[in-house]
Amino acid sequence: MATPLRELTPDTTTAPPARRGWLAVVPWATLAVFLGPVVLGLIGTVLPAFGYLPALGGNGLSLDAWERLAATPGLAGSLRLSAVSGLAATALSLIIALGVLAAGHGTRPFAWVERLLAPLLAIPHAAMALGLAFLLAASGWGVRLLHGLGGLAGLEVFASPPLYAPLQDADGIALILGLVVKETPFLVLMGLAGLGQVDAARLLAAARALGYGRIAAWAKVVLPQLYPLIRLPLYAVLAFSVSVVDVALILGPGTPPPLAVQILRWFNDPDLSLRFVASAGACLQLALVVALVGLWRLAELAVARLSHPWLTNGRRGTAGPLAGPLIGPLIGSWARAAGVVGWAAVAGTSAAAMLAVAIWSVAWRWRFPDLLPSAVTLDTWARGLALLAEPLAITVLVAALASAVAVALTLGCLEYEDRAGIRPSTRALWLLYTPLLVPQIAFLFGIQVLLVLLRLDGTLAALVWSHLLFVLPYVFLTLADPWRALDRRYARAALCLGARPRAVFWRIKLPMLLRPILFAAAVGVAVSVAQYLPTLFAGAGRYATLTTEAVGQASGADRRTIGVTAVAQMAVPLLGFALALAIPALAFRRRRGVA
Repeated sequence: MATPLRELTPDTTTAPPARRGWLAVVPWATLAVFLGPVVLGLIGTVLPAFGYLPALGGNGLSLDAWERLAATPGLAGSLRLSAVSGLAATALSLIIALGVLAAGHGTRPFAWVERLLAPLLAIPHAAMALGLAFLLAASGWGVRLLHGLGGLAGLEVFASPPLYAPLQDADGIALILGLVVKETPFLVLMGLAGLGQVDAARLLAAARALGYGRIAAWAKVVLPQLYPLIRLPLYAVLAFSVSVVDVALILGPGTPPPLAVQILRWFNDPDLSLRFVASAGACLQLALVVALVGLWRLAELAVARLSHPWLTNGRRGTAGPLAGPLIGPLIGSWARAAGVVGWAAVAGTSAAAMLAVAIWSVAWRWRFPDLLPSAVTLDTWARGLALLAEPLAITVLVAALASAVAVALTLGCLEYEDRAGIRPSTRALWLLYTPLLVPQIAFLFGIQVLLVLLRLDGTLAALVWSHLLFVLPYVFLTLADPWRALDRRYARAALCLGARPRAVFWRIKLPMLLRPILFAAAVGVAVSVAQYLPTLFAGAGRYATLTTEAVGQASGADRRTIGVTAVAQMAVPLLGFALALAIPALAFRRRRGVA
């Protein structure tokens, strides 16, 4: 019995290599799957940026692509738009998320925040953007609602569509709104995971016993420990917001567009010489993300230094010489209301956007300024589903395969971590976040070149692999905390009774963690369904998914057809989350002999 017990003694004793078997290969295979392509993709993007791409006649190094890039009209505007929209969206998302966490943690009303996370996270970015477009357009639901409210007040408001609407405005307001609505739930989810790691309930109880108010206690005791745990997810949100393409194509301005959209146009241009300019632009996009992350880090250090006296002065109130300009908005007496209002605004906007696309999918006649359609029909669904049958099948197949592989690799890594007694490290987290921190546009072209050389471009395997690059980090982040929180005494008891480690894994750990595993798989499905650029580059135009169809239709298709596509795109991840909740409940009922 001594050997099995020694295998399960974590952090201090290393299990014999023979006991780990093939599990020792899984971490290296995982790194090769999602980290190797990023490195090779960056190399494949940097070389053409400096003139080297033999397939297109670039046999030597030069700076011609950079000179053409610098001479591009509107480049400064594209850079400014990407930087401002990315920073503004990230800052607003962080403020709302921290306000929600500070106002609701440990209270009963906070339960409804947690219940809304799954549906909000399940909505793909493109579907949310299309819903917001229906709200913000000149003849959208927002203008129609203002007209109706004006009529109730006896005022004539917007008898015809206005000349100006925030959709695709030059300042990127609609783009910022779309990013805030999508990224705030993700930061709230990461914050909830972090609160569990710092044992926020115990810290708050101790601070309250010392006379601090609940908000002041949260700001002085919990926030300084929580923020380092959400720093990497926050950097990932910043990198995504600065370099997003699908949301920018729908909500962002077109003249000039954000830098990532302009780079995609160069990549898709029939003039193949623009591929060199696009590569240089991709390198510039990467440099912009690195610069903004560095700027954000400097701001963190400045706030931490200036806030240190207030955090350590022992005062029981929230006021202080530095509280107002620095962190007062997060810790003031109105933080509870601000957090609730901010979360309600995010959830309400999401619900209104989804309701708008759902109504448009069944609308037959909807004249302006009517608030609701005067006639409805299911004919658009009958036609739309026939056209979307193949993209829907490909979406489901790729999402299922990518999620299954990601869950298998994650389980293998976590089980190896248990048997080897390995402690989670910050370095491993940085590696895990690499595909999320590096802009997609910066390395996917290089991956496409690699796939062409391997004659794998346009294949189903390449498409699943490209989705796996982004599905795997999210699945690992979702599953790692529940796995590590499982009481190891269950496994030790089974080993003491003579069970082998393999039997413990299959008969003890997996059944007990069925719900988190299925939830992680559902998260993987949602991430896969939302992928746009990986499908374009790896699919080589041979595979259409619901996301590529939705973005393609946004530029001029009938709103009814767009509504059908957006609803179908939302239905796939929502079905995944529904199954993740239903299957464990059914399994539990059967074990109890109820069903």
